[in-house]
Amino acid sequence: MESPTQKFQQNRAAAEGAEMSFIDHLEALRWHIIRAAIAVLVFATAAFLAKDFLFHDLILGPSRPDFWTYQMFCRIGKALNAPDLCMTDVGFVIQNREMSGQLAMHLSTSFTVGLVLGFPYLFWELWRFVSPGLYPHERANSRGAVFFVSILFIFGLLFGYYVASPLSINFLAGYVVDPTIENQIDLQSYLSTLTTMTLSCAFVFELPMIVFFLAKAGLITHEIMRMYRKHAIVVILIIAAIITPPDVSSQLIVTVPILALYELSIHIARVVRRKDVTRLNQELADNHGVA
Repeated sequence: MESPTQKFQQNRAAAEGAEMSFIDHLEALRWHIIRAAIAVLVFATAAFLAKDFLFHDLILGPSRPDFWTYQMFCRIGKALNAPDLCMTDVGFVIQNREMSGQLAMHLSTSFTVGLVLGFPYLFWELWRFVSPGLYPHERANSRGAVFFVSILFIFGLLFGYYVASPLSINFLAGYVVDPTIENQIDLQSYLSTLTTMTLSCAFVFELPMIVFFLAKAGLITHEIMRMYRKHAIVVILIIAAIITPPDVSSQLIVTVPILALYELSIHIARVVRRKDVTRLNQELADNHGVA
């Protein structure tokens, strides 16, 4: 039996310019959503069952001095003769203040991990729904979109987890207004900081793909991006200040890769513009030859 998606694609290929009914679009979209929801549920269930690894190793990793990032900073500190970079104590205790807090956190965290792990498949399902409505040259120009979106998301996720989050947690945990005040951090507050930092970096790293699609749509060019580079730097510094603690080193560590992504996006927009101009010139030449 043909799936709604296959039916949608065949209808598109069979009649150029023929429009599907609103009900047909909803039917096709419904099956994409169902498959995506099943994938998220599978990943979330696996995360829920792997409770020890999920919380002890993954979630609570940045709260312990043996975390990989802290160990790397310690090695760098020894090499540079800067012992302050070596962290031996996180300086806070994580606690739960609600009766059902840990169960609720287990469920919500498992669902969040399911969404994160299922993101490449979610985007693939979205792309399968959208791509049949594109023209052949648009599909050809967007080939590999799912791969690059997924790769950038994963890189951003790793950067947020191993760099931005530990810096924020370490700074906020070590900040005191008086030595007599003990930091006893609520589990919800800790998870909120970790999740916000990690996911923020994951989505910020999608900048090159966002610029690619905007450039393909003719909404942005490399000339505009170069013209407003100074403004972009200010915006990037603001974003870095929002997703990092208020210390200069952490903001610089986050700002540098975002600036690199912005420069990469300028190059992508320039390549897109050059290819579009070449294609249009070729089409004009072909039409002129036919005439």
